[in-house]
Amino acid sequence: MTARNDVVPADSGSSVARWRTRIIALVAVAVVLVSLYFVLAAFVPRWWGQRIGDLSQGSIAKGTGWGLTFGILCTAIPLLLLSLMPLVWRRRHGRILAGVAATLAIVAALPNLMTLAIVMGDGNGAHAGERILDVDAPGFRGASLIGAIIAVVVIAAAGFAVGRWRIRRRRSQRQPLPGVPTTN
Repeated sequence: MTARNDVVPADSGSSVARWRTRIIALVAVAVVLVSLYFVLAAFVPRWWGQRIGDLSQGSIAKGTGWGLTFGILCTAIPLLLLSLMPLVWRRRHGRILAGVAATLAIVAALPNLMTLAIVMGDGNGAHAGERILDVDAPGFRGASLIGAIIAVVVIAAAGFAVGRWRIRRRRSQRQPLPGVPTTN
């Protein structure tokens, strides 16, 4: 006969095994992510510098033009996608649509993020990308920054204008026009 204290729950061993498996999986994912970071930090800035250098062909006009294009588009598109998220959040399947919009915003911002990795990075890949941009795409980095600033200002002004328009529309719907008799 067994005492009450000797009874072991049937799933106690399996919960320890589950936690051990989760911890091992988490460590494996962390190792893969850190390794991926180091590989991408060495590869992406060089690759992106070469792609922009190929587009610009050493011309300051082309480098500036491509910088403005990437700066404006790769800032405006993510901001517009992120501004749509509150509108779709309340709808059916809104969280899925908001997640898709956020993913698309990140993808659309990747060119600016890669340029930022070159400008702000301190590794060998970032320095190599910086040298490539200096020689093959002069003006790209500065024009990309100016384009991003332009996009932020335009999107903010449009958001302000839309907000003011909504406020005025609500006020006009609530208040009767002057000189028009109201019926009670």
